[in-house]
Amino acid sequence: MTATEPRSLPAGVLGLRPGPALAAPAGPVVSTMGVEEEFLLVDRLTGAPVPRAGPVIREASYLLGDLVQSEFYRCMIETCTRPTIDATDLRAQLHRLRVTVADAACASHCLLVASGTPVVPPTAPIPVTDTPRYRGMARHFGALVDGRLGIVCGCHVHVGTADRAQALFLANHVRPWLPALQALAVNSPFAGGLDTGYSSWRALEFGRWPTAGPAPLLDPAAYEETAEALVASGVLMDRRMIYWFARPSEHQPTIEFRVTDTNADLDTTLLVALLLRGLCATFLARADEDPPPPGISVARLSEAHRCAARYGAAGFALDPFTGDHVPARALIEALVRTAGPGLRAAGDEAEVDRLLDALRSKGTGADRQRAALRRAGRLRYVVDELADLTISS
Repeated sequence: MTATEPRSLPAGVLGLRPGPALAAPAGPVVSTMGVEEEFLLVDRLTGAPVPRAGPVIREASYLLGDLVQSEFYRCMIETCTRPTIDATDLRAQLHRLRVTVADAACASHCLLVASGTPVVPPTAPIPVTDTPRYRGMARHFGALVDGRLGIVCGCHVHVGTADRAQALFLANHVRPWLPALQALAVNSPFAGGLDTGYSSWRALEFGRWPTAGPAPLLDPAAYEETAEALVASGVLMDRRMIYWFARPSEHQPTIEFRVTDTNADLDTTLLVALLLRGLCATFLARADEDPPPPGISVARLSEAHRCAARYGAAGFALDPFTGDHVPARALIEALVRTAGPGLRAAGDEAEVDRLLDALRSKGTGADRQRAALRRAGRLRYVVDELADLTISS
């Protein structure tokens, strides 16, 4: 095994055998969930990203403490909810975080915007945040750090698990469903001031970073071996740079999903979190049966994710299980059915149906950004709509 080729184990030899670490009750368990959202700070007049994260974070932290944090570029801010089991509480937390940071941004003459990429490009390259780690990343990966097109914002969902073995079990089983989930949350059609033709340009831009993509099939021993090799070889600076779409968190007892764009529509963020928790609950309830995960290659999953990034929820999709091109809506419906037992256990089934109906009616974030441009004719007004939607309840 080389450092750039993480060991992928075929189905049936994952080493995830019944035992205390993976034992599960007869029905799905309602786990905690939490969300990290990355946002852009943009100038109120031009709509272009501005490097004002420092003062905005200082102002917002009076109320939010460490729930608001810096990100790689100085035009970005990240917010973090506290763990919760309740969908209503998660929504309320997300709204409070957004409104509080937006108020702080207003005091620094900028707007808080939820978009996977900047709609209006920056007028000058945005500096990297001045921390030792970010400065080191900028030196190590200089070709990827341009301060312009490389500015991307994602939404990361954490689902509580007991240990790393469970997290990897879930990563192995949930990975085929992540392209359909990604298609629901596409929200970055514009880059460099142009329509890219993609619904999620963020997916392609962020995909240039090492390991940003589908996770290989790994058991706990293979995960440790792979992580150590990636860091020791210099492919990654540290284990926090393992950017697989599903991974065990390095600092919390959770599995972390990092596959979707940040969305201005709060309901889309909530939908993503509930579906992921539902999938995890459904699969974890079967863990004592030791089901092998689908042996789908990283290459096929990568192509499925590329289709999701290109077409979103309304176009064609690549079925990871068969390799066939099918309507995206068919995979989304299958995703919801698969998550059904977990959704019912949490009492989330009716809420997910409501959120899906609303998304079908309103369109994805990418659909809405393009519609705003058609109405107004200027990208600047797309930014205004995004800023308003970001803080709407």
